[in-house]
Amino acid sequence: MASNNSKPVIFKQDLTPERLALHLGAGGDKGALAVDCEMMGLKPVRDRLCLVQMCDESGNVSLVQIASEQQEAPNLKTLLESTKVTKIFHFGRADLAFLRYQLGILVNPVFCTKIASKLARTYTDRHGLREVAREFLGIDLNKNQQSSDWGKDALSQEQIDYACNDVLYLVELKNTLEKILMREGRLELAERCFNQLPLMVELDLLEYDYVFEHNTPKG
Repeated sequence: MASNNSKPVIFKQDLTPERLALHLGAGGDKGALAVDCEMMGLKPVRDRLCLVQMCDESGNVSLVQIASEQQEAPNLKTLLESTKVTKIFHFGRADLAFLRYQLGILVNPVFCTKIASKLARTYTDRHGLREVAREFLGIDLNKNQQSSDWGKDALSQEQIDYACNDVLYLVELKNTLEKILMREGRLELAERCFNQLPLMVELDLLEYDYVFEHNTPKG
């Protein structure tokens, strides 16, 4: 398990080349990188991406603050598009949409622990990160900073701690959920779901709803 005492390094607008090399080399040719994003709201076209937080398998935590009008982050793009590293998200669909819309990053390959939880933990309907971490790791994550101003220049210590906690445990949760999926014969199904995320993101950015339903819900 990554230590919750891991000291994050905060970057403005992009990773340094040295930090990029560190994350690419942390897990070898088939490494894993936990990723999460903080935004000003939930709509990529209206709200901006503010922070990208990452933790590799060695427990190195990086926080990249994204500027208001920023449109690219070359080193971050290289890392998140590298096929040598599996990027782990919890409900990656939203994060992938923001990364694609604002920074032009097409993240690949992806493992989503929320999708994995829904396929593996069919004995419950509670699939939030807090619930999954509590069951498998005995950790009660503090979500108090989930709705706060992530666009300010200087993040509070509470925000930094929150951002770190959202990625510190994802690698271990991925490994745990993967074992259950394999045991229950659903790992291939999960991988096929992960592979459909780019399509879902494209539909989201085009503001299509209920494409796969027979009727569009009224209300």
